Amino acid sequence: MTKATGRPVPQPSLASREYWASGSDGVLRVQRCADCGSYQMPPMPRCRSCRGEKVSFTPVSGAGTVIGVSVNHQQWLPSLPPPYTIANVALDEDDGCRITTNVVNCPPSDVRVGTRVRVLFEELDDGIWLPLFEPVPLAEGGGDDGPQPEIRDYRAALRAPASARKPEDEVALTGVGQSRVGRRLMTDPIALTIEATLSAIEDAGLTLADIDGICSYPGNLPHGMSEGGISALVEALQLTPTWINGGGETPGQIGSIMNAMMAVASGMARHVLCFRTVWQATHAELARSGFWKESSGRAEGVMSEYRLPYGAVSASSWIGMAASQYLHRYGRTREEVLAPVALTARANAAANPEAVYRDPLTLDDYVNARMVSTPFGLYDCDVPVDGAVAIIVSAKETVGDLRSTPVYVEAIGTQIMERLSWDQDTFTHLPQTLGPAAHLWSRTDLTPDDIDIAELYDGFTFNAVSWFEALGFCGFGEAADFFEGGKAIAIDGRLPLNTHGGQLSAGRLHGYGFVREAMLQLRGEAPGLQVPHARTAVVSAGGGVPSGAMLLRRD
Repeated sequence: MTKATGRPVPQPSLASREYWASGSDGVLRVQRCADCGSYQMPPMPRCRSCRGEKVSFTPVSGAGTVIGVSVNHQQWLPSLPPPYTIANVALDEDDGCRITTNVVNCPPSDVRVGTRVRVLFEELDDGIWLPLFEPVPLAEGGGDDGPQPEIRDYRAALRAPASARKPEDEVALTGVGQSRVGRRLMTDPIALTIEATLSAIEDAGLTLADIDGICSYPGNLPHGMSEGGISALVEALQLTPTWINGGGETPGQIGSIMNAMMAVASGMARHVLCFRTVWQATHAELARSGFWKESSGRAEGVMSEYRLPYGAVSASSWIGMAASQYLHRYGRTREEVLAPVALTARANAAANPEAVYRDPLTLDDYVNARMVSTPFGLYDCDVPVDGAVAIIVSAKETVGDLRSTPVYVEAIGTQIMERLSWDQDTFTHLPQTLGPAAHLWSRTDLTPDDIDIAELYDGFTFNAVSWFEALGFCGFGEAADFFEGGKAIAIDGRLPLNTHGGQLSAGRLHGYGFVREAMLQLRGEAPGLQVPHARTAVVSAGGGVPSGAMLLRRD
């Protein structure tokens, strides 16, 4: 239900209803802990800092500082025309308490990281008051030099290995398959899953009868995000697995492969089929044509409740705010640090016959492309496609009986060391890259210097930059220097990046495409450019929270 503003109306929960009602008297209220004094968003039953239960809604000044900003240029909501400014505001009382909001009453280009702002409210339906912010006038202490939060010591949470026994040592990736991939294939998605499944099984030298486990991401989700889950594939192929698992709360999309590893290492299965299918391009076309009817309602759940009312519909805006903090903090430009990722992806895709976009891309093309949500332009964003990838995880002792060249798992990175939030914790990098990366290296004797190939999730260019720095290939803020304009991350560079074109040019196969490319590179079977003598590859996945990483080796 919306008013004339066209904003989606948040659905208050039992925890948040006092927050959404707080603007009725013009005063912003957020939760504060009576024991330690910390403020927090979103509302929770216990304190984020001391875990105490004496939390209650308390009036705050409503003043704060913009720590991230993205000007959205994409039409997402019919009655909220772009451009408009989406910002993350750290409250003066506690910079660990932040509100994703709109900054209004000024041109979008006037809002920067550091802009001092103050709250005002817009009343929506049923007594719900939406906190907005406006710049503080210079005469009243405004400006663009507000304080920025310090980087938290996330590494203090790193855990030592729980056991000397590693499930990574007991498995191998023995088969890989991919369906047709393209824009708007207009094909039933389960058909694509079957294509990839049969291809992977044949690649491994197995039969359908050998598959005794099935694992997928993210289960049965709408909007072109899955084929219907495990149930759809089991029914279509009449499979009889002894173990299944599917869902979205894993260490990124490749968390499903990690789950399969656990099943094999525990003895629950010997050959687990893992798959990921997307058909967002066809779904979008069906929705535009009116064939596919979308349901509409209030903005419900943490991901929607605190973002959709502000027109922050796309991850381009959520991640764009973090990218703006990075560029501000480290004094970089998008041309220096983001463009090399996009241009390298296209150069690699040009040699890959499977890639969706293969036409040459120049720096001028990149700079002059239309903006989507600053600092992201068209070529900073990945390409929605239809397609499926399947991976077979097998017990290590079976590889001698199989015909494919096995790829081994050296280590996985899964630990959560940062808050599972897009806007309340890590903001210099993509959330949930720093923790899993640190965890990965704690499970191996290898170091970043030992890696031959990096296949890093690039839903947006900044995702790949975040992973690159989180994994220690360079220091924080040093990616632009390492990249050397793209020379160092080219196929013949110091560390080849996204060798098939990544999701930016080859197409968004949602993490699984990187695992496939890493396997083919290590086997010397890449469809496009081949990195010579590659022995190790690191793969990351997760366009936000939660996320994970995997280190693969040839032998």
